[in-house]
Amino acid sequence: MQGRAFCRAHAGLVDQWLEELFADEPETALVAVGGYGRGELAPRSDLDLVLVHRGRSDVSRVAQRLWYPIWDAGLALDHSVKTVKEALAIAARDLKAALGLLDARTVAGDDDLGAELAGKARDSWRRHRGRWLRNLGDAVAERHRRFGDVAFLLEPDLKEGRGGLRDVHALMAAAVAVDVIPDIDEVLPAAEEVLLTARVELQRITGKARDRLVLQEQAAVAHRLGLPDADGLMQRVSAAARTIAWMSDDAWRRIDSFLEGPRGRIVATDRRMGAGVVLREGEIAVEAGADLADESLALRVAAAAATTGAPIDRAGLVRPRSGAAVPAARWSDASRRALVELLTAGPGAVAACEALDQHGLLVRILPEWEPVRSRLQHNPYHRFTVDRHLIEAAVQAAALVRRVSRPDLLVVAAWLHDIGKGHPGDHTATGIELTERIATRLGFSATDVDTLVTLVRHHLLLAETAMRRDLSDPTTVMRVAAAVGDRSTLALLAALTEADAKATGEAAWTPWKAGLVDELVTKVASVLSGDAPAPKPTSPAADLVALVAQADGGLLTRAEGSRLVVAAPDRPGLFCLVAGVLGLHGLDILEADAWSAAGGMAVDVFHVDDAFGGAPDWPGFHDDLVRAVDGRLPLERRLVERARTYAAHRGPSGQGPATVTVENTASEDASVVEVRASDAIGVLYRIARAFLDLELDIRHAKVQTLGHEVVDSFYVVDRQGSKLDDEERIRQLEKAVRFRLSQVGT
Repeated sequence: MQGRAFCRAHAGLVDQWLEELFADEPETALVAVGGYGRGELAPRSDLDLVLVHRGRSDVSRVAQRLWYPIWDAGLALDHSVKTVKEALAIAARDLKAALGLLDARTVAGDDDLGAELAGKARDSWRRHRGRWLRNLGDAVAERHRRFGDVAFLLEPDLKEGRGGLRDVHALMAAAVAVDVIPDIDEVLPAAEEVLLTARVELQRITGKARDRLVLQEQAAVAHRLGLPDADGLMQRVSAAARTIAWMSDDAWRRIDSFLEGPRGRIVATDRRMGAGVVLREGEIAVEAGADLADESLALRVAAAAATTGAPIDRAGLVRPRSGAAVPAARWSDASRRALVELLTAGPGAVAACEALDQHGLLVRILPEWEPVRSRLQHNPYHRFTVDRHLIEAAVQAAALVRRVSRPDLLVVAAWLHDIGKGHPGDHTATGIELTERIATRLGFSATDVDTLVTLVRHHLLLAETAMRRDLSDPTTVMRVAAAVGDRSTLALLAALTEADAKATGEAAWTPWKAGLVDELVTKVASVLSGDAPAPKPTSPAADLVALVAQADGGLLTRAEGSRLVVAAPDRPGLFCLVAGVLGLHGLDILEADAWSAAGGMAVDVFHVDDAFGGAPDWPGFHDDLVRAVDGRLPLERRLVERARTYAAHRGPSGQGPATVTVENTASEDASVVEVRASDAIGVLYRIARAFLDLELDIRHAKVQTLGHEVVDSFYVVDRQGSKLDDEERIRQLEKAVRFRLSQVGT
């Protein structure tokens, strides 16, 4: 027994018990309100009860005889003792109380008294519906702001989040007052059942009144529901929440229009938006005589909504949905133009695509959409499901169309770049196959299909290269140029890279990353124009040489903005010590270069970011570095202590063991070691310690943080300045790095 059936059965058992406790008390009724009143009693729900009486002087005796056994049973109780007049007076000024009474149900006692309270509460709600609906709408908006979207969060609050159970309850309350919510009894129950079932099992498993479906509990809940894994559970939860959120948004728009009255509504003649499509009273609608066999109709309706920002009238998509109006095996030019118009419309495309999705039209238009629909991405780096991310990427790409010669290819590539994520294996490889098939079906030319495939194949190339490779190395630039092929494709790929990152999340497109991508694109464009790449510098720049001279054989640190320069006597492990002290001060290294200088000196350049948002304490850093170099700072112990504190506040990362790869073709003069590991204080220090253990020197380093994971890339050579070309030594390196990382926080 699950979901609604469990809740009703649970409520029924509690009803029987309370009836026995209540006995026969005249002029009194025990009334369940809120969730218990609806019969929606989850395993750890509170019992919301009102003891209603007709002015009995001994009512406190009756109340004590009820409340104490409930408390003794360990049940959570929200209780009050009121006359009908008193209960209505409180409900007249308190939204929560008013909502609770809308679900009032007599459990025991005087049925007429309970019915009187319920009837008068509903009458009052309807009589003052203008005030209550405005208050309820404001409360819904504030709750959404606080708890976020159930559909897109990794650990959603099934009750309070946008698209959660509270939204269903709010719509039911609104429906008591106004009759402007179509399909509420047809669409909502199935979606509500999904969330209610997950909530019930979560509380049964944990034994606690929990509504937040945390990562650690998702697999267990999925197992209890007979689902193969947590992904299957969360995909169902996301789809249900999206339906509820979409219904809620549509309903509150209608309610707002109702509250504004005739004066607030747009009354005008139809504005024609294309064949069979009109803007009518602020909504996009399908004309009565429209050709429902027109395969472009649904897309043109959505495009009109996206470009105008107007919502789609329900019938505007119900009618095409009921017919066969979807593009054929080979799309017409009109269908393709409508798709491009939709995707280039900007932010309005999100709501329009969601409307297509909720009416089942999106997967009919593009069957390959089904596997990515409502599919969560298991890291905090991504804020959206795969399908929503693709639409958001198209929205971001639409803002960049003036940078490219083919806006249509840009937005379609953005719409398809992660389409392979709905399948097992390498999502890019699968995406290439799907994109070729889809683009051909959409009616693009063979040349355009090739361009779209190239964009999908390399949609990560610029970002990963910029964040993980040495951009001063000619090999880096030449490899990207060879992959891209021409400047037109490069411009498309650069715009796609930016759109993809911005659609991923705020942390995915920082000024630092934007600058690196721009630097890479500029260098690659030069090569594609026929220029030779600039040679890699072999000695420190003049400003660094000057700082080495100022150090005069000692230790000098110079910080300006996010750039830190350390000049010191050359010694094994200098990079390691600097990385450790930076970690101790909460400073993340973004990029670093190490140089040997004249007179037995070394100069290292670091670009850093304050992980906690404060201003770096550079004098304190300098003092700690001096102590670390002199051996007076217990750096290892201090980093362990800080790592433990950081981990306790941040929570579990959910990542597996570190992975280490070594590539000897990415650079002419160094081996590139890439390490993926869980983010923690001291990670870079410990990787550098592993290099020190094996007598390897770091020439260049880049660090990328992806949610709870870091991807660190190092250009390393041995003490003779050579690459690591011995398989046994590479295995030793991998083992040493994993060993050092296993000691983080221990």
